[in-house]
Amino acid sequence: MSSHREAPEISQDPVADSTDVYAFVSPDKPDTVTLIANYIPLEEPAAGPNFYEFGDDVAYNLHISNSGTRDSSSSSGSGTGAGVPDITYTFRFSTKVRNPKTFLYNTGPITKLGDKTFNRRQFYTVTRTAGKHTRVLAKDLASPPCNVGVRSTPNYPDLAADAYHRIGEGRTVFAGQRADPFYVDTGSIFDLLALRPFENLHVISRAASHGVNAFGDVNVHSIVLQVPITDLTRHGRRPKSVDDPDAVVGVWTSAQRQRARIYDEDKGAYRSSGKWVQVSRLGNPLVNEVVIPMGHKDEWNADRPSQDAEYLPSFQRPEVAGLLPVLYPEVFPNLAAYDKDRADLVAILLTGIPTGVVPGFQNYTGPTYADMLRLNVAVPPTKKPNNLGIVGGDLAGFPNGRRPADDVTSIELKAIAGATIPLVDPTYTPDGAASLVEQGVPPVEYLRKFPYLGHPYSGYSAMPGSVSV
Repeated sequence: MSSHREAPEISQDPVADSTDVYAFVSPDKPDTVTLIANYIPLEEPAAGPNFYEFGDDVAYNLHISNSGTRDSSSSSGSGTGAGVPDITYTFRFSTKVRNPKTFLYNTGPITKLGDKTFNRRQFYTVTRTAGKHTRVLAKDLASPPCNVGVRSTPNYPDLAADAYHRIGEGRTVFAGQRADPFYVDTGSIFDLLALRPFENLHVISRAASHGVNAFGDVNVHSIVLQVPITDLTRHGRRPKSVDDPDAVVGVWTSAQRQRARIYDEDKGAYRSSGKWVQVSRLGNPLVNEVVIPMGHKDEWNADRPSQDAEYLPSFQRPEVAGLLPVLYPEVFPNLAAYDKDRADLVAILLTGIPTGVVPGFQNYTGPTYADMLRLNVAVPPTKKPNNLGIVGGDLAGFPNGRRPADDVTSIELKAIAGATIPLVDPTYTPDGAASLVEQGVPPVEYLRKFPYLGHPYSGYSAMPGSVSV
């Protein structure tokens, strides 16, 4: 969770494992959108001598679909349709070693990206593909080192800031290590769906307690791209009305590898060749973890969002919705008795929410079922964000895109528990627990400006086995 080790195959390939994707109108620059794709789950900060890094043999992609409501079935006949990328930003990395005769990641303090003490460096290229046109936006951009410790990286915030690159036309990019912003009590949730604040109501009862953030002291590798809103929208314009269909863009991330990977015995390394194929993807959080069945998780990672109609039954009748009444006896009687397909979850996760369902809001991309974050760029950022997003009355939060502080686990738990059924079925009365259910974990600290994610935890300061509570 959110997409940490979410499928059997990708759990064995962490460098290509997308953990989370975020898309939000930048709070300090509301004429821009910030896109974040995180990879490499559960990075232990004290990871020397071989610290974490992006894969040179992986293509990392941020995809934008901006013509979903004008798919091939519409009268306009233009656009590629929901779940098919209209714009893709691709990031390719290369690693360079200054001195291969030392085992050291750094041979002294690193205070600038160009310091000769920084022995193992990564550089990357950013390309933008729109339709059939691909353009290199920047190349040979430097990534910062991992946060090794107080001697090796004595002023990490300044060092990371050296890696904030302006690449023209209002775009800014960063690629490197950050603190994992996702917060979730996986230790409890995957222990038979226990929620610590409500453990006393579980069929295997224990005293209620505060949730524990299992990711409280781990890092990830992040690609952060801030672009003008007009860089993402159809026809390159900035919609002003929330009801404008062109105000909604779909966002997801993917990782690709070449089809063949051969071990070179002489060099002791793998070589890749052949066609590029998708090995992971991520749109809405928690989908492949707890919605897609075990036998289809790897297949789901290889599919495009536009192929998600195949998985529709798992959204209409999610397993967790059936488990809650069993594991929490007498707590969810109305949910247990509800025997209809979950049109609310289909709207939230697969089509977007149409006009008229939530007052003053829509992020509908048409009838095509596709797992994407859907961001309405005409909704301005709020000065006092609510981490429950739309469920908490904050239209700038999940499932309108996703911000780092959004408590997506609690939001989706409330939805699955039935809190959102009345949006599409006014005859249904949610159980009282539906609006109260949560994981009980507070948000992590994040920055109020680019790149928004907190600075990575230091290897020197790491305390293995500790977590934030």
